[in-house]
Amino acid sequence: MKYSHLSVPLPIPSLLLVEDDVQLRDGLARHFAQRGFAATVCANGCEGLAAVRERRFDLVLLDIMLPGMDGLALLEALRQEQGVPVMLMSALGSEQDRISGFTRGADDYLPKPFSLAELDARIDALLRRVALDRVSPAQPADERLLMDSAAQDVRHQDQAAGLTGSEYRLLEVLQAHAGETLSKVFLYQSVLHRAYTRLDRGLDVHVCNLRRKLQAIGVQHVQIQAVRGQGYVLVLD
Repeated sequence: MKYSHLSVPLPIPSLLLVEDDVQLRDGLARHFAQRGFAATVCANGCEGLAAVRERRFDLVLLDIMLPGMDGLALLEALRQEQGVPVMLMSALGSEQDRISGFTRGADDYLPKPFSLAELDARIDALLRRVALDRVSPAQPADERLLMDSAAQDVRHQDQAAGLTGSEYRLLEVLQAHAGETLSKVFLYQSVLHRAYTRLDRGLDVHVCNLRRKLQAIGVQHVQIQAVRGQGYVLVLD
């Protein structure tokens, strides 16, 4: 049984950028170098797949429209082998395109064109997932919240929460963006796989149930807070 852990952030990320647009690829490579990231760049899907099989990355930024093996095919191949966070980047911006990306295992979807400020914010949020999946030696073992992806459940102090699939996905997405307010539109698409409407209270019900189940197994350091008029944010105490 394989678990991941909610813990404190750790720095120094390693990024893989798979992008066939030479100008964009070179510009982003320079930007990542200025931020101090270790970035590997590839021009097509086959190169990207070879790269992820050769070394470990903290985050993959993946264009969808690639020559040969496209981004979604690469994503499917990647998800059969590892769970590294993946951000899709594409000019395909329809709701169905985004949902297709999420259902194939993407962690985020950034429509083109985008600003460097938004890119940085989304990258930083996803990198927090990498940090949260690493165990902090200073954190007592009995305080860890263990994420069991196989059982779609979490454990704390040797107690299972008994989450539903939707509740587990909700916690996983909030964890991946810890400290970042996620809109209801985004959460409906990535967790419930449907469009958000103002009369739909399904997400609120899942949040309420998730809070109750975490509290029932003694989880105090993980809080899901509502942000009025925006959505929800996961906060680690």
